[in-house]
This record gives sequence, C-alpha cells and structure tokens, in this order.
Amino acid sequence: MKSIKIFITAGMVALLSSGCEKVLEEHPQSQIVPSYFNSPSGVLGGIAGVYNDIRSQWGTEGFTVEMQAGTDEFIQGLSAGTPIPYTYNGLNGSNFGSAWGVAFQDINTLNGVLQYGQTIDLPDATRKQYLAQAKFLRAFWYFYLVQTWGDVPLHTEFITVPSQAASRQPAAQVYELIIKDLTEAAADLPNQPAAPFLGKAATKPVAQFLLAKAYLTRGWLNNTAADFTKAAALCDEIIAGKSAYGLDLWQDYGDAFVPANDYGKETMFVSDHVLDPKYGYYNVGGAAGGGAAQNLSPWFTNWNYPNNSGINSFKNAAGGFVNSGTSGMIRDSYYGRPYVRMRPNTDKWPTGPHAGKNYFLDQAFTHRDVDSRFANSFYTVYISNTSITNAANAANNSRGISYTTVVGQDTAVWLPDYEVPGAPQFVGTRPFKGIVVPPSLWNNGIFPALKKFMDPSRGANFNDPSTRPCVLYRFSDVYMTGAEAHFKAGDAAKAASLINVVRQRAAFRKSNTTAQNAAAAAAMTITADDVTLDFILDERSREFFGEWQRWHDLVRTRSLVRRVQEWNQEAAPYVKDFNMLRPIPQSQIDRVVDGPAFPQNSGY
Repeated sequence: MKSIKIFITAGMVALLSSGCEKVLEEHPQSQIVPSYFNSPSGVLGGIAGVYNDIRSQWGTEGFTVEMQAGTDEFIQGLSAGTPIPYTYNGLNGSNFGSAWGVAFQDINTLNGVLQYGQTIDLPDATRKQYLAQAKFLRAFWYFYLVQTWGDVPLHTEFITVPSQAASRQPAAQVYELIIKDLTEAAADLPNQPAAPFLGKAATKPVAQFLLAKAYLTRGWLNNTAADFTKAAALCDEIIAGKSAYGLDLWQDYGDAFVPANDYGKETMFVSDHVLDPKYGYYNVGGAAGGGAAQNLSPWFTNWNYPNNSGINSFKNAAGGFVNSGTSGMIRDSYYGRPYVRMRPNTDKWPTGPHAGKNYFLDQAFTHRDVDSRFANSFYTVYISNTSITNAANAANNSRGISYTTVVGQDTAVWLPDYEVPGAPQFVGTRPFKGIVVPPSLWNNGIFPALKKFMDPSRGANFNDPSTRPCVLYRFSDVYMTGAEAHFKAGDAAKAASLINVVRQRAAFRKSNTTAQNAAAAAAMTITADDVTLDFILDERSREFFGEWQRWHDLVRTRSLVRRVQEWNQEAAPYVKDFNMLRPIPQSQIDRVVDGPAFPQNSGY
C-alpha cells in the first residue's frame, strides 16, 4: 500500500492513509462516495487502507503495552509511565482501547468493499481474491475485538447513516462470523502472496492459521472438543502443505529475526512499515516520539544503557546496583533507543513455592546451555562504542588500576544469566574494564534488553522509527498452536511431536559441531508426559517473548489470573477474574445516547 487516502463521507468517516509499500500501489483519492467501491481501484483502496490501519497499532507504544503488560512475562521498566496497565490497580475504560475505533472503522470499510465489490469489473478469480482479502481482514479485526472485549457490536452491512445507538452481540455470534469469513477467505486466497498483495499479506495458509486460532480460542471459551479437533486439523494441513505455501522454519532460531529475513520463509503475516519518509510517518533525524503508525517496538524493552552503565558502578550494602562514574556507552543504532517502558519479569519471589525464583530465568528460559532462544532474544553483552579513560583513583573505582577502553573490542557491560563473584567491577579476582551485572543486580533500570526487533539500518538517524515490519504470525506458531489444539483434543503424543520440532530447532547453533547440535536436540526433546498447559505456556514464552501475544495467550487458556498471581509480584494483589476482558473504552459508552446505554464489562 502506497499513499492511499480514502474518506468515506456517508455515515462513519474513515481515513485510510499511506503505507505498506510491499502490498500494492495506488493513486491517492481525496474523497469518495460509497459507490466508489464498485471500481477495482476503490476495492483496492479500501483494502489497502485497512492494512494501513493495522500499522497504527502493532509496533506502537500503547498497543504494545496493552498486549504484553500485566502478564507473567513483563513488569514495569523505570520509564513505564502509569503503572495501571501493568498492575490492574485502578484499570478503567480510559486506560485501553486505541484499536477499538480503528477496528470498527475498518470493519465498516470492509463491509463496503464486500457489499459493493461483488460486481466490480474484474476477472472472477481476481475479484474473489480481493473479496477474500476483505473477509480475512474483517475476521482479523473481529477476532482481536472478541478476544479483548468479549461481546461487541456486530456489523456486516455498510453503515451510511450516522447513529448514536449501539448494542453488543454475544461472542458466539461474533465467532460464527469470524469462522465463516476465514473459511471463505481461505478458499479463495492464493497459496503464496500474489500481486497486488505482495510482501506478506493474507494468503490461504494465513487465513487457515487464523481460523485455527479462532477455533482454539472458542474451544477454550466453551470447552468444545470439536473446536480443538478442527484447530488441530488445520495446523496439520498447513504443515503438510508448507512447500506449496512457501513456508518453513529457519534452521537457526536467530535467523527468524535477521532483517534480511523479515519477508522470508518463516514469516506468514506482517504489518509493513515504509522506509521513505515522504509518506508522512516521520522526518529523517526527527527523533519521532510515537504514534502515527510508527514502529517503535525495538526500543520499548531497552534499558538506558547510555546513562546507566557507569564504569565505576558498585554494589551497595543492601546488595543493590548503584550507577557511578562515566558511562561506558553512548546511544547508537545497533543497541537502539532506550525507552525503558517494560522489562522481563526478573523479580524473585521472597516466599512460597517459588521462593528465590523469577519467571524469566527460572521458569521460562531454562536450559539456556542448550536452548539458543535466550541468547538470540536478548542483549547480554554491550561492546564499547566510546573510549573511556578510568583513573585508578577515580571515585568508586575499586580495581586499583588505570585503563582506557578500546572501541569495538572491550566489553562495556556484561549481563550474565548467572551470578559472577566480584561483580560489578571484577570477575572473581580479575579486574573487569567494563561492568558485570548478574541477575542479583538487575532492576527496573538495568536488565537484558530484547533484541529481536532491533533495526541497525537507522544509521546516524537511530532515533527515527524502525522501518522493519512487525511480524504478527510466524510459521513456528503453527506448530505451537497445533500442539495446544492436539493437547486439548486429548493427543499429548502428537502435541509433543509438534513442540519437539520447535524445541529441536531452538537447540541448533551455528557455532556448534554436528555432534553438539545432535546432543543439544536430544536434550531438548520431550515426551507426551511432559506436555501440560503450563509447559505449553512456558514454551510460548521462549518462542514468542515480546511478539504481541502474551495477554491473549493467557486469556485464551483461562490462565491469566493464576499465572499472574503465581509469578507477577506487582500485579498479583490486584488482578481479578474480570480482568480477562478489557474495559470497554469510556468514549464508546459516552457516545451512545440513543436507546439503551452501552454496557461496560463486569467489574469495571
């Protein structure tokens, strides 16, 4: 999608603008009437505008917090801002819902495409593909809505008359539409991306995968065995057809996050972000701050390494990390922009069955000796990018030596995943030029940063938004979704076999010998007896940490309250069962003034 602007003037007003240059190219349209959907360009413009609006959520700050805060994986960083989304304490209709209006705006646009696009002058196969895209996208937004809020307004007709009345329909009806749309979309979408929907737009396997997710989620909601069976069968079908679909796993887990592979074989569906600033999303060197469909996801979990890596930092009497001395790092494109919004859940439980343990290292990323996903997901070593001279008599320098760090060679910060005697200035008795910060010294200002989404292409303009796509679905999720579905359908052996594909891939390291990789894969292999719900959720942490999935994972599996109370100290006192649905945005409630009031979700 390149520079598409459409205004729907009748009824709901929708601005569908710019972006997704990988998907299609269209000429701008300033203003249209609903009949414009009778033309091929109108249909393409409507679809492109909806793809654009996905960008306005995935990769932005508020939406990222919404999808990940208040779970077992993430707690507040030093610059988190309001704690409410993280703790649930005081959560209300003003805290969430940036995508509510966008979703319904897009659904109305798609209803127009589907209503008026039936007779557009195109070959039948092409028309079917366009309408299939619209059905997929309508199901995509409704699936997000029903997972997040439960009962929601259900619209299948193009709204042309303004109304101040609205009501919510049962989630069961919403799922019926989702399943119908995705079933029909899968029948008409191509096996692989095809013009004009290039890059990683919806295809047959993407629609099948979302359909499997919908069946799985509805199955959990209603405890419906048939839904689990359908979800499992769909995932099996995608895996069996992976060659025809152009899908597969990279041999090395880390290769899934190499920028050159963003549109590669493991990527199924993305939200594109444009490189060219002329489309209006940022000015080069402008140090954009967020919003406006900008992808800032590389930096939300980034600690403030330029300011919090003092070369003479020390451990105080209470055993805490104290930043001291000249910083050993300056901001650069490789290590990214430090937002410090959220951090991995590394807080240790003081008492109870998990006393002395934290979720991050002791439950999620275990077996780090053979499982490569921790090393491939987080920065733990920061190589000096500025030269610092440290005098022997400098304040708090306990090393007893003077030295100068060498750019590109010396380690400025090392965050090992185990305790190191002598930290932060020594490794044992050996003076360390930089600082060593083991888990006991991690806090809300210094911790391993997620590196999956980093964008070194920013160069000198490293404060600008990332132009990498946000990858919403990866092929490994087909295995994990299939495993969960088979587990719920009663086939733990099949679930184990699918999980093993993901785990054995995670055991591979390019630096290993063939024999070492074989031994690591064997060590990562599980049996049917190992498969439990908690194991699946932990495995999803290892595989998808930070990929906009965790809150929905916990809600789908009815595990949110239990897992938060078990692992998240800051949210455990406040989370309640009703938090498995988000509060309806207050703006929606306030705007309904005709007929019955629009109901808020219970508990808010």
